[in-house]
Amino acid sequence: MKYNVGYVPGTFDLFHIGHLNILKRAKEMCTHLICTVSTDELVFEHKYKKPVVPFTERIEIVKAIKYVDEVVPQINQDKFSQWYQYKFNAIFVGDDLKDTQKWLMYEEQLKPRGVDFIYFSYTNNTSSTLINKALLDII
Repeated sequence: MKYNVGYVPGTFDLFHIGHLNILKRAKEMCTHLICTVSTDELVFEHKYKKPVVPFTERIEIVKAIKYVDEVVPQINQDKFSQWYQYKFNAIFVGDDLKDTQKWLMYEEQLKPRGVDFIYFSYTNNTSSTLINKALLDII
C-alpha cells in the first residue's frame, strides 16, 4: 500500500457506481480508508439544496461498503481540521474538483504536511446530479 491513511470526503447522495469506484480505487491505495459523509445541513450550505437521501441513511449506506474502514460525519469543509483530527496521507476525490479554487486552497494548506491529492477520473455518464435530473424529468 502506498498510503497508511486515506481520506474520501463526499455527500454520497443517490449512491451510484462513480461513488463505489472512488471508494474501491482509494482502498486499493491505502491501508485504512476514512470516509466522511456530509450532513444535510452542510450539503444545503454549500449546494443550496437538500439531499434526496437523508444523512442518517447515506451514512449507513457508506458504512456498509466493504472498502471503507471508518465513516464519520462531515460537519464542515475545513480539510485542515479534518487532517489534524485524522492524520491522513492522501485525499481521494473525482477529477471534476481538480484545479478549482477551493481544492487548490486545500492543496496549498495540506501538501506541506505531506498529504497527496489523488484525483480519479470523474464518471461522466453517472452522477447524483444526473440521476436527480432524470428523476425530475420523469415526474
